[in-house]
Amino acid sequence: MFEATLKNRSSAHFAPVTITFPIPEDQYEQAILALEKSQIGDARVQDCLVVDVCAPNCPALVRMTGTMANIDELDWLAREMESFDRYELLQFNAAVERFGLSAADELIDLSFCAREVTVVSDFNDLELVGKRHYLTVHGACDSEELENLDGKETALALISGQPGYVTQFGVVYDNGMKLEQAYDRKHLPQSWMAENSILELKIRATGEDDPKKQEWVQLPASRMKLERAMLRAGIASCGEMQILFSGSRFPDAVDCALDFEHESLFELNQLCRACSNFKEQDFVKLGAVCQMAKPTCAANIRQLAENLDQFDFAPNVHTPEELGKYMIQQSGHYEYDENLEDFYNYGDYGVKRILQDNGVFVDRGYVSYHGTLTLEELMQDDPAENYQQEQEAKMEGMTW
Repeated sequence: MFEATLKNRSSAHFAPVTITFPIPEDQYEQAILALEKSQIGDARVQDCLVVDVCAPNCPALVRMTGTMANIDELDWLAREMESFDRYELLQFNAAVERFGLSAADELIDLSFCAREVTVVSDFNDLELVGKRHYLTVHGACDSEELENLDGKETALALISGQPGYVTQFGVVYDNGMKLEQAYDRKHLPQSWMAENSILELKIRATGEDDPKKQEWVQLPASRMKLERAMLRAGIASCGEMQILFSGSRFPDAVDCALDFEHESLFELNQLCRACSNFKEQDFVKLGAVCQMAKPTCAANIRQLAENLDQFDFAPNVHTPEELGKYMIQQSGHYEYDENLEDFYNYGDYGVKRILQDNGVFVDRGYVSYHGTLTLEELMQDDPAENYQQEQEAKMEGMTW
C-alpha cells in the first residue's frame, strides 16, 4: 500500500528505517527490531518521525511527511486502505486534502467517514456523477431503483445545493459529514478483517468495563504484535486477560468448542497458524472432525488440524445409502461404471464402510478416522511425533 522511511527525531546518530506497509506478519518482528535499534518503535507513543512516504495508490499519504507516528498506527492505516476500492481511495485522498489532515492518527479518524463525501473528478458525465452521489448518500439500493434515477438531475441538485471544495483529486462535497475522533490515540480500533485472518477477538484487562480500553486482534499474528496489543490494553499477563469473540472463518462446530473465557490467546494463535493455509473445504472438514472428536480446547483442535489427513470426510452425506453412493461414485477409490448402476447396492456397502471405519454421521457429512492413535491420544501434545514413533516401530516389526 505504501512505504515510509522513519527515523529518531531526537538523534541524527541513528540510521533511518524504511518499512513497507502493511507489514507482512512474518516480517513484523524483524521490522520492530530494526526500529528498536534506532530507539524508536514503542507500542504506545508516536516516536517515529516520518521523513519520506511513497504511496502511488494513495498519494495523500505523502502529507504525513514531517509528522510523528506510531508504527502500529501506520500498519493499521495501511491495512484499512487495502480494503478500499478505487472510488473509496479517491474519496479518502480528496477528503484528506479537503480537511487539511496530515498525521496518522487524524487519517485513522478520517478512514471511518471518508466514504460519506462525494468526489467529482469529471463533470462530463453528470448521469454517472448523480448516481454515484445517490449511492454515497443512501448506501446500497436495488438495481431497478438506480436505473430509474435521473442521475443528471441528481448531479445538478448536488452542484447547486452545497458548496464544493476543489482539490487536486476533484471537487469534494461534504454531504454534511462531520469529522469526529474515532481513535482515542491509545487503543487501535477495529479494522477490516484481512483475507489471511481466521479469528478476530477483543482483548482487555480482566474486570475492565470501559469498551474503549480494549484492543482488537486478528489471528494468526506475530507473537510480538499480540504482546504489544496487550501492552496497549494494559494487560500485564495472560492470567489478567479477558478474551471476547468477535468473528471467525471457522465453522460453528469449531467456534462452539472454544471456551474463550478460559482459552490462551497464544494457543488460539497457534491454532490459527496451523490453519493458515486451509482452503474452505479444509475448514468444513475440520468442523466435521470436531463434531466427531469432541475437543475441549484450542490445543485439542490444533492437533486435529495438524493431523487432518488422518480423517476421511464425505461432505453432505447423512445415510448409509448416500455414503455408499459417494464412495463408489465420487471418492476416487473405485472405477464407477454408470452402465452397472442397477447392480450397485449402495446401502449395504455404506453399512459395511461404517462398520469397517467406525465412522459417524455429523451435521456436515460422514467422518471416519484411520490413524493408529486413539482420538484422545491424537489430541494430546506432539501426536505427530507419537504417530511417527509408532509407525517406525510398526515398520521395524514388519522387517522381522
